[in-house]
Amino acid sequence: MHEKSIELLNKAVADELSATHQYMYFHFHCDDLGYDLLAGLFKRTGIEEMGHVERLAERILFLKGEIEMVPSMEAQKIHDVKSMLALASKMEHDSVKDYNQWANECSANADSASKRVFEDLVDDEERHFDQYDTEMENIDKFGERYLALQSIERSKTISAGGGEN
Repeated sequence: MHEKSIELLNKAVADELSATHQYMYFHFHCDDLGYDLLAGLFKRTGIEEMGHVERLAERILFLKGEIEMVPSMEAQKIHDVKSMLALASKMEHDSVKDYNQWANECSANADSASKRVFEDLVDDEERHFDQYDTEMENIDKFGERYLALQSIERSKTISAGGGEN
């Protein structure tokens, strides 16, 4: 009865798994470069995306479906921060578009609970998009100095005996 909803929820699982992998990859590289603010943003977002997988999986199980734990894409090996943010923004923008469409499809199939799941995800993905967009604006506005300040701040913390993250 809810085959279409299960299919859409599993598409979202695949996208959220991919986002988790991508954001954690970015987190590791930003952390290695001393960009603590960006590393933290990618890590927090990756963890939120894992929470999305859990919500989606719970709904799939409720509908008596099978959870497909296969990412929709492999993590891209990007090391340039501006390119990381551009990809993250695109991923979030695409998710918002898809989840809005899928919410409408679930509604058309008389599945208002799955519709609500997608609507809730849209709220989170729009917030993520805004965060990445703000970081891209900061880099555009301040250039490499913005990244250098993050690296310097880590060095100061380590020098003061604060240790590493």
